Amino acid sequence: MVGQGVKNEEILFRGVVKWLILAGICGLVTGSVVGLFLIVLFRCIDFVDALPDWKVMLIPVGLLASLYSIKIFAPAAAGHGTDKVIAAIHYKGGKVPFKVVPVKIIATLFTLAPGCVVGTEGPGVQIGAGLMSGLADRLNMSEKERKKLVVCGAAAALSSVFGAPVAGAVFGVEVLFVGELFYPILLPALISGITAYMVCLQLGVPYNMPVPDIPVLDPSVLLWCIPAAVFFGAVCIFHIGFMHFISRLFQKIRWPDWVKSLISAVLILGVVAFFGETFLGMGERGLNQVLSGSALAWYALGVKSFLLAVTLCGGGSGGVLTPTFYIGAAAGGLFAEVCGLDVGFFGALGFVGCIAGAVNTPLAAVFLAVELFGAQMAPFAGMVCIVSYMISGARSLYPTQILIRPKSDDFVLADPQDKKSWEIKPIENSAK
Repeated sequence: MVGQGVKNEEILFRGVVKWLILAGICGLVTGSVVGLFLIVLFRCIDFVDALPDWKVMLIPVGLLASLYSIKIFAPAAAGHGTDKVIAAIHYKGGKVPFKVVPVKIIATLFTLAPGCVVGTEGPGVQIGAGLMSGLADRLNMSEKERKKLVVCGAAAALSSVFGAPVAGAVFGVEVLFVGELFYPILLPALISGITAYMVCLQLGVPYNMPVPDIPVLDPSVLLWCIPAAVFFGAVCIFHIGFMHFISRLFQKIRWPDWVKSLISAVLILGVVAFFGETFLGMGERGLNQVLSGSALAWYALGVKSFLLAVTLCGGGSGGVLTPTFYIGAAAGGLFAEVCGLDVGFFGALGFVGCIAGAVNTPLAAVFLAVELFGAQMAPFAGMVCIVSYMISGARSLYPTQILIRPKSDDFVLADPQDKKSWEIKPIENSAK
């Protein structure tokens, strides 16, 4: 028995060392590529911002360029990225074509530089996953090991984009299976995330975000967190439903994709005609405005959700989380303004609460709150993120997510083989 125990420890030790090395390599490679991508992207955005007012006419050009760069060179790069990686892990053995990496970078530059509304986390995840899938092929890894390395690539990319290594690692693991966290992947994901974040800091990737005043832990503030979280959950339901509704509308249009792209461009330009350029891009300015204590217009979250859906339906390439940060912060600022509360503080709670509800990652959202706003935020963020997560139900911005465990014991699987067939548990008839 003693010999068996020593052998078990030796196997565990070798496994830990092996994955520490692989995770470190993953963080270095993914952090370097994603970091350079972010720097180039920010410079392209600054260049376009400095152009005269006619620059908005680059929007249809950018959408068409994104659409055809993907259609011609890498159809697997279509969409917002993260959902494709989740599907690859669940259904394709973790295989992500390497050609997705350069095409995703180029298509996202075409989309975001002119001002279309998407985020950077989706491309980052697909870049990290593509790089690690290619590395796994080079190392002749098994399917199980490839999946693990691809998750590390996703975690490293998210850490690079968020500027929050722990949240990025937890998100990369938690987003795969709702209701269950796979601990064997957590350590290498964390090492990958920390390494990638450090690489991005050395490259000079900017991580600047206002930190609102966090109140002391008080029952009265905690009580306000509950209705705020319910409101954020309702905003998530609206945001997810609205995104899917717009997507279905575009799917029903029987015209060529380039026509749909031009329709999207016209709709975006229509919003610009009514509201100016306020709602274009990823939304950092509006997000920073809320966190600094100034609420946005009441309709801001709806307009941003609409622009995100239209951009993706028109062939744009990019993620959904960064605009959802904006939507959550706008919701928090609106709630605070109506109730006479601190806009910055509740904007920060909406920022993380809507991520917890929209993509079913409450733990990652709490870690994100702590890393961005400080440990004092933890109890408030914990309450808001969990309640928002519960309120949003089985919905998600990522349709390929698998719900392992229901959010309530009142739900059961109608078909044990179909992980999406959750329904209300039938009431048992006690009178027999």
